[in-house]
Amino acid sequence: MNEDANLLDKVVALAKRRGFAYPSSEIYGGLANSWDFGPLGTLLKNNIRDAWWNDFVLKRDDMVGIDASIFLSPDVWNASGHVAGFTDALIECKQCHTRTRADHLIEDALPDIKVEGLEVDELEKIINEKEIHCPNCGKFDWTTIRKFNLLFETSIGIVEENKSKAYLRGEIAQGIFLNFKNVLNTTRVKIPFGIAQQGKAFRNEITMGQFVHRTLEFDLMEFEYFIHPDNWEKVYAYWKEEMMQWALSLGVKKEHLRWREHEEHERSHYSKKTMDIEYKYSFGWKEIFGLAYRTDFDLANHSKHSGKDLKYSDLLTGETYMPHVIEPTFGLSRLVGIVLMDAYNEEENRTVLKISPKLAPYKVAVFPLLSNKEELVSKAKSVYEQIRQEFVSYYDDRGNIGKRYLYQDEIGTPYCVTVDFQTLEDNCVTIRDRDTTQQERVPIDQLINIIKKKLL
Repeated sequence: MNEDANLLDKVVALAKRRGFAYPSSEIYGGLANSWDFGPLGTLLKNNIRDAWWNDFVLKRDDMVGIDASIFLSPDVWNASGHVAGFTDALIECKQCHTRTRADHLIEDALPDIKVEGLEVDELEKIINEKEIHCPNCGKFDWTTIRKFNLLFETSIGIVEENKSKAYLRGEIAQGIFLNFKNVLNTTRVKIPFGIAQQGKAFRNEITMGQFVHRTLEFDLMEFEYFIHPDNWEKVYAYWKEEMMQWALSLGVKKEHLRWREHEEHERSHYSKKTMDIEYKYSFGWKEIFGLAYRTDFDLANHSKHSGKDLKYSDLLTGETYMPHVIEPTFGLSRLVGIVLMDAYNEEENRTVLKISPKLAPYKVAVFPLLSNKEELVSKAKSVYEQIRQEFVSYYDDRGNIGKRYLYQDEIGTPYCVTVDFQTLEDNCVTIRDRDTTQQERVPIDQLINIIKKKLL
């Protein structure tokens, strides 16, 4: 795995210290598997989200976007198979009452054992034969494994006795399938085309200590790409290449990424072929993106259960058929953690996040060389006001210049601009590169254009 076994702990500590992410409800002792994104984390997450939307929706003629409701009719989840088939295996320590997924318990203790798709009795046999102890208290005293549904249940209604069961969505795809005909009827799209969406999903998962990789509430970015069934292999290969190239465009190191295909027994109930892009965490290879061939499973089932015809009629060929679907899914919350971990570097005199400049929370920081010289502060604020009209920027006059540089390095700011006494004479400033620490003098009237070129 990653060379630094303590990388996760270091990144989590930095994330909390610098405002990327905080444990949710921390003043009340926290809520397991829940994180709040802080000021810097929110900027980073939004930059990733906007880059995805720009690349996969706005730059394409074959993609449209929607924003479907989190609450859907409970009939949707019965038709999609999630009520019956969306389950995991739960095991609990009798001593300290730590709960975890049985397959994750085995994976963490015995990473060489393959557990995908194993039945409950097979998982239980491995745990007992290998005497896998509780990672929290060290005891070997487990309950039997129980199946539990990942969908969060809730109720809709004001009067208690009239409330009806509903679910928080466990995936964001179903809102797309429900609106397939609406999109066809209100736009000029034709197959092949995609419907994209970004938003929250919720899964009642039990896991332990993996930061934002696996949480109860998370952000997804995905699209359903509707195709003629004869073309699925060609389209699947196309999106496989596009997904990997996009991951690399974020600055994630190629050697930390790999494709893994699901075996038949581990595929979701709706998929005929599934592959994951996995990231090389310090705790193992884990999924970050998924590519599924969902066939016509969803449209056919919703057509059957709703009684509505969801077939597509090709006006050019006269053919009518139920479209098949290729589904690329991207974990946005996970990407925040991955970008932080992949960018984390410890050098001799500093810790630096070498985040891709297009994703960095702040693009530029502006300093006066000294904070107690009014003429320098005034000039620095003037430069800052110009820059912030073009870039998300940061002004800082606390402490000495060296500490300000180190702070910006640690939060990933690509460029720092310093106003010094010479600036008052020649109207030039010093711009410092985060990754190389090299500095150059540039005229203030050319500064914005120079930074734009550097950010390309």
